[in-house]
Amino acid sequence: MAELKHPIKEAERYLLNAKQILSEKAEKDGDYYNDRKYVKMAGNTAWNGVLVALDAVLDVRKNLKKGQRIDIKDYQEAISKKDKKMSRALIGAYDSLHKSLGYDGNLRFKIVQDSLEQGQVLVSWASKHYKEKD
Repeated sequence: MAELKHPIKEAERYLLNAKQILSEKAEKDGDYYNDRKYVKMAGNTAWNGVLVALDAVLDVRKNLKKGQRIDIKDYQEAISKKDKKMSRALIGAYDSLHKSLGYDGNLRFKIVQDSLEQGQVLVSWASKHYKEKD
């Protein structure tokens, strides 16, 4: 079996990949990006990185039935049990990375940068709470 990667380092790699997509492909022009396709791709990449980090520290999958999907409410409930303040950061990242960037492809540079910062806040939080499995 292949060795599993450190989930927090992997989450950081996702965020770096999102930034690389934006800088190399999205073509920034003033206060806006030109290519919605790559903004969406970057938003989805960053959001997936956040989920990798959160999955490493939250037990969101333990109560799921076979075939049941995780919902944002599952993450919100789990993160609230560990740190209520982070629930707002989670919803902020969900709204900005997943919805505004990933679905809508918001082209405004400032919104994209703020969204990536929200994702970094969650990954940094997960890093502080991550414990290596024996």
